[in-house]
Amino acid sequence: MRVVRFLILLLSFSSSLSLVASATDLKIKVVDPQGAAVSGAQVALDTMADVALVHDVRTTAGDGTVTFIADAAWAGCRIQVLASGFAAETVHVSRQQIVKQAEITVTLRLATASETVVVSATRTPVLGESAGADVDTLSGAQLTTMQPVAANDAMRFLPGAVVNTAGQHGGLSSLFVRGGESNYNKVIVDGVTVNEPGGTFDFGTLSLAQGDRMEFVRGAQSTLYGSDAMTSVVQVWTRAGSTLTPELRFGADGGNLGTASGHASLAGARGRFDYNVFGDQFNTNGAGINDAYSDSLEGANVGAALSDSISLRARFRHANSHSGLPGEWNFNGYDPLVPANGPTEPLVPLQPDPSDSSQLNNLLGSVELTVNQPSGWQHRFTEFDYLYRYNELNPNGDAERVDPFGDPIDFAAHEVDHINRGGFEYQGDYSESARAHTTFGYRVENENGFVGDVDFPPQTHGQRLNNDVYVQQQVTLGRLSVIAGGRFVHDSAFGNTGLPRVALSLLALRGGEIFSGTRLRFSYATGFKEPRLEETFAGPPYTQANPGLKPERSRSFEAGLLQDFYRGKVSFNATYFNNLFHDQINYVTVDPVNFIGEYVNVNQAFAQGAEIVLAAKLRPRVLLNTAYTYTSSEYLDNPAPYDAAYDPGQPLLRRPKHSATTLLSYLGSRWSANVGGSFVGPRADSDFDNFGIDHAAGYVRADLGGWYAVHRRATLYVNVENALDRRYNEVVGYPALPINFRAGVRFRIGGE
Repeated sequence: MRVVRFLILLLSFSSSLSLVASATDLKIKVVDPQGAAVSGAQVALDTMADVALVHDVRTTAGDGTVTFIADAAWAGCRIQVLASGFAAETVHVSRQQIVKQAEITVTLRLATASETVVVSATRTPVLGESAGADVDTLSGAQLTTMQPVAANDAMRFLPGAVVNTAGQHGGLSSLFVRGGESNYNKVIVDGVTVNEPGGTFDFGTLSLAQGDRMEFVRGAQSTLYGSDAMTSVVQVWTRAGSTLTPELRFGADGGNLGTASGHASLAGARGRFDYNVFGDQFNTNGAGINDAYSDSLEGANVGAALSDSISLRARFRHANSHSGLPGEWNFNGYDPLVPANGPTEPLVPLQPDPSDSSQLNNLLGSVELTVNQPSGWQHRFTEFDYLYRYNELNPNGDAERVDPFGDPIDFAAHEVDHINRGGFEYQGDYSESARAHTTFGYRVENENGFVGDVDFPPQTHGQRLNNDVYVQQQVTLGRLSVIAGGRFVHDSAFGNTGLPRVALSLLALRGGEIFSGTRLRFSYATGFKEPRLEETFAGPPYTQANPGLKPERSRSFEAGLLQDFYRGKVSFNATYFNNLFHDQINYVTVDPVNFIGEYVNVNQAFAQGAEIVLAAKLRPRVLLNTAYTYTSSEYLDNPAPYDAAYDPGQPLLRRPKHSATTLLSYLGSRWSANVGGSFVGPRADSDFDNFGIDHAAGYVRADLGGWYAVHRRATLYVNVENALDRRYNEVVGYPALPINFRAGVRFRIGGE
């Protein structure tokens, strides 16, 4: 018996030696169409055997590389690369390449939306056609070409997005998607949620300088993202350094309306480390009184590959903006006449407020540890923190800003909001095979803030602790793809909430050269939005606390058809959506004598409609994305409407029935250009100040952008907004900027 044991031990030891002797490094490098390294790409390795003997998934470092432990005895292997914003790529590696330890370079391609890899829909890289939701992206190359001042100027050209900006740069900018409220959109920057608690977010102050890409997911996504993801999720990522030689970039531009900006960055990747440190400053005087806006941004994105399977990344962004707030004063060319200082005074045109202004100062940071393990396991640990500081000061009000009855519409006020969101999240992913993937996670977040007018104390102080667990399963069964998941939320203020979601996708016809595949889609989901801090925690003297206040909820389902043509070069996507919003929060007066009210869950609204998107890859570097959206909406229940515009039966405010977008991009190596168009039809709105205005007129806006490399170290660029010089209101009373342009030059020192 001892002899047998000795022989078994000897054979095992010999086998181990043989495996060690045959082990070799297989290095994969992923680059974009211009040859620049792509970090964060998911690279999966499978053996070429009928039954996969090895299935390993890893993520590229800052220099675009990833290393696998291969076996020289393999007949070969298959490598699949999924990088957000590009088409999926598959390469086959021969045994000879494995033995020679050759570095395999995979060059990514641009693609239409259905063939583009996205992350936000499932929290893992998947093809757009398999994401179970409508997703559109803006790549880093597109953002560089567009040169938007802020996120609102880029998002308005994406399908299904209705952007309403209150006038000038820096004016409050809201996003409406599929009939939802403006606070039904989850906004995430570098993995950190940047909404105020309760969903409020201003897209007009989110700079996209150094933006690597943006993803826009439409539909209820609370199962994966929790509160606020009722109608969409918007994610933005910052660029990572990728060049072996450090690269210094700097530049400046100027334009009309007293506009000037400058930027600088230092980035690179050496060995296991990558870095990008950047800064940006933008200033403009605007087109009228108190129209000025300035914004400064500083940040860093630093990564380190601690080993072949463990990586660490830290991100930091600080933004500080100042904006004049002229208020409503010009109604699409109509200048209302109001009494100068009282009902008996002479009539004078309503003027902008010359003294109201705001400052927004925010800071976000995150540290992310990613561990890739054999057999398809990945673990991601993230610690995050977000500080939000808002200060709006209207020192005197304005006696001349009165309604037609002589009542003031502008009061002295001093709003100060200090909010902090911090926490920890774990996400685990298990790729059982190429046909099945499981995502699960846990998130804990502390929300703490003081909000309100400091001149009318006390300020409201609120604190909530959220604990969330979620799970999602992706399975492909022949032609049928299934995504199903759920989320359980325990909140210290409003208790427990459960959220299911299921999405089905069926490849009905595989097609051929012209009709290249027909896919049918259906999904059902629920969403929720937690109350704002003042809604949950406000108290005397003006509010009666409601400890039973619950989150707002939604029930959503959609059905769609995706048809590809010419082997995926052209795709047609049609989606029907149906959204019921209930338990919406309203302020209801409970004591009219003492002006005391209470926040309660009483309102209900409905929206349904259709989105039609045509995307085409006209040439290898030419992309076209054009869309039309129809939205029918209605307030179903509102027992205490603030204005007649909110009465039951009325259409939802600022949601047009008809809207359309188009974006044509050429992304070359020597020059790039884009043309963006946005059409927004008439929509319900209100001046809220007795001027009798109950709608906003439709408008068309066109933007242009481009750059040209006059030298490999110097590039000229230009941006033109409202190129047709149209006069219109996106929000009633706030005139949009006339044609405005910027032109500048940027330089590059170092780099590859």
